[in-house]
Amino acid sequence: MRTLLFGFFTPWIAYAVITLLHLVLPGKWITGYVKDDKSGKTLRYRLNGIFVLAASVLLWAALGLLNLLPFDWLYRVRWPGLAGAVVLGLLFSFIIVLRNPSAGKPFPADFWFGRLKNPQFKNGRIDAKMWLYLTGAVMLELNVLSFAMHHIMTQEDINPGFIAGAAMLTWFLWEYLYFEKVHLYTYDFIAERVGFKLGFGCLAFYPYFYFVSLWATVDLPNPHLPVWLTVCFCVLYFFGWALARCANMQKYYFKTQGDKKFLWLKPETISDGKHSILVSGFWGLSRHINYLGEILEGCGIALAAGYPALWPVWLYPLYYVALLFTRQADDNKICRAKYGELWDEYTKKVKYRIIPFIY
Repeated sequence: MRTLLFGFFTPWIAYAVITLLHLVLPGKWITGYVKDDKSGKTLRYRLNGIFVLAASVLLWAALGLLNLLPFDWLYRVRWPGLAGAVVLGLLFSFIIVLRNPSAGKPFPADFWFGRLKNPQFKNGRIDAKMWLYLTGAVMLELNVLSFAMHHIMTQEDINPGFIAGAAMLTWFLWEYLYFEKVHLYTYDFIAERVGFKLGFGCLAFYPYFYFVSLWATVDLPNPHLPVWLTVCFCVLYFFGWALARCANMQKYYFKTQGDKKFLWLKPETISDGKHSILVSGFWGLSRHINYLGEILEGCGIALAAGYPALWPVWLYPLYYVALLFTRQADDNKICRAKYGELWDEYTKKVKYRIIPFIY
């Protein structure tokens, strides 16, 4: 019973420690892209995600090396931990929604999407969106490390593909927080509000679902895939990563430095005199080539463990398909309202929405 109770509150304790690290570790103030609805000023963010992640992993390792907590503790309490994260995610969602005035929609819509667009606290030292993504990312990494250690400690014949999947997820999280400032120019910060979708998503869904392929295969034996096949799955993952990261970086350079090239790509645009839209490089292939990259990353992780017939391993990439295809449709509405005829010109020039030559 004591283990179950401690397991339930483990994510609560972890999020409290992550928040404390976020507050006390040095951070860099960055001017973002989004403007405050009331003041009209561009929002500033205090970013230190990579330091918080590093400190959290070091703390996890220290607890294990000192025998204060097993390396695979998060695996051992995975179910009560998930329950604790679900409860905390629900509490956060109700509090952040109910204590603020309606956005003019029915309550179910207000609760799901949120009422506040860009809440910040402690004079901007904590931005709600950045905090949510940070805590979710760090908790996901700790879960991945814990499951990997459990596999290593309990399997006589270690599955290299399982370790490769854990390594891919680890790469995904470290590079995400390394490029933290780039994400200030993405859909999440520009269009979304903070409600159940974002709050519950980052506190419960993100850290406990994104590694579902590891969850499903952690106790399974080594399927002995050929090494070349595992390498192919890794190549698929990193091809997807390159698409997503390079597309986001090209947009970031365009938004922040105008005519500066990203890699060898000189930005080409269409303009109506008020707005300009990037139509070259990665953004000339499709309107959301980064979404295709993220889906391919999910497929690489799903395949790496070596159990493609096991349906749970496909939940992560299928989730990306459902999320990103619907987000593309929402983004299309937002952009058409913002850019008007310029957006129609853009969609004629860049015909494909996500997958070049197909969709």
